[in-house]
Amino acid sequence: MNYLIPLLVVIPILSALIVNIFDGKDKTVKAISLVLGILVPIIAICATVGVQYFGGHNPSLLTSSLPANLVNTLVAGYNTGIVYAFANIERIFIFLMGIVAFLAILTYFSEKKEVSGPYLYLIFMGLASVIALLLSEDIFNMYVFFEITALTQVGIIVASSTEDNYEIALKYLILGAIGGPMLLLGIGFILGTIGSVNIADIIFVISNKFVQPYSPGLVIGFALILFGWLYSAGLPPFHTIKSAVYSKARPNGSAILQGFSVLCMLAFGIAMYKIFAYIPYFNTAIIVFAILAMVLGVAMSAMEVDFRRMIAFLAVGELGFIALGFGIGTQMSIAAALFQAANEIVITAMLFIGFGSVYYLTNTSDTRKLGGLIGIDSKMAIMVLLGGWALAGVPPFNGFQSKLMLVQAALDAGYTELAILAIIVSVVIFFTFVKAFHNVYLQPKPSELKFVHDKIPKVTVFAVAILLIICLVLGICPNIVTDVFIPFAGGLI
Repeated sequence: MNYLIPLLVVIPILSALIVNIFDGKDKTVKAISLVLGILVPIIAICATVGVQYFGGHNPSLLTSSLPANLVNTLVAGYNTGIVYAFANIERIFIFLMGIVAFLAILTYFSEKKEVSGPYLYLIFMGLASVIALLLSEDIFNMYVFFEITALTQVGIIVASSTEDNYEIALKYLILGAIGGPMLLLGIGFILGTIGSVNIADIIFVISNKFVQPYSPGLVIGFALILFGWLYSAGLPPFHTIKSAVYSKARPNGSAILQGFSVLCMLAFGIAMYKIFAYIPYFNTAIIVFAILAMVLGVAMSAMEVDFRRMIAFLAVGELGFIALGFGIGTQMSIAAALFQAANEIVITAMLFIGFGSVYYLTNTSDTRKLGGLIGIDSKMAIMVLLGGWALAGVPPFNGFQSKLMLVQAALDAGYTELAILAIIVSVVIFFTFVKAFHNVYLQPKPSELKFVHDKIPKVTVFAVAILLIICLVLGICPNIVTDVFIPFAGGLI
């Protein structure tokens, strides 16, 4: 038992409650948020690998107390309570998400004189829910925290007070009323067929053929869970609403929301792969949605004149690379997908915060009304440009390493067309971003452009610099994470 593991969830929940209670006392709220916020990545580094059984229900201990007629049965091995599993892969993703959340909160404080306790409450509750989703070993518990994450995303949009934010929040909520129940219904089919919602139990029952692997309950359950997964990640057909969600939040909120989506996608993607990878056309279905996300994401971003919407669609397209790695289904491709997910959390956060400084200065995100901003803060402009290169997969950044792994994995698996598609999409991302960068920073400043702030807060520059450093470190030394991802991927297949 490692009692630091539940603290990864407890600390953000505690932070959410405290900042909400002290709403209106800005100094107190800021101090509490920063102190408790930095604890999440610190605990992620300090916690040792292990399993946390809640309620003292360790199956090996419970077996001795079972009736004699149940000791040697399948029931004796079932997990009867909530289990959290913390390994090095969870350490990496929780650390990165914690750093992004901390920097986003820091940026929020620098740009807003009066801070909102409810807004911070939503951020911390969302952080707690995605961490719990990653740690949880049963799919029903994952569903509960997924719903909390979805609600906090809606709340963050509403609390952002941007144009049309209520409309987008309502649309996302309505779609959630479809995607969430579909996911729960799929879990119900699994429970009805297996008798347990614990992932290890489900795998044990299926692999030992205690139930028919191709039974209707399991196949229908997979189809419904796949639908819920598409909604949680923002893959087609939910890509339009997901991109709208990112574009209607504050830039610091968008950075966090994208991280939430990546972790939801990752947690359910790994769970689906563990449980359903044997089903025919499993990989084909994932690849189809991956291709749609990549193509639609970059195509729609190329047509955008609003840089927030452009980044949002690019973020959706990048999710397609993650799905593609899972769809190819080899050890190297899954490791590449995990690496891409880690990079996505950092790079997209950097771009939302970095380009968000333009919105902070001008109160507009329409690239047709912008220009000449490189003269305001050339350091920020250069860092944003480098962030775009990282997103497109330009060396020596981390995006290059993960996409190179993915292309190599596709070629090794015989998917030459997918490798070519990944390269083409990356090239389109590069030109789309360079065009937006030119319009915002390099073209002449329009005479009607007015500035609502004189300069970018130093804290915002600091946050973007930290994220850029992480991109460089992971690009130059990818083995920091690949040494964890490759063995984990090998254990999945």
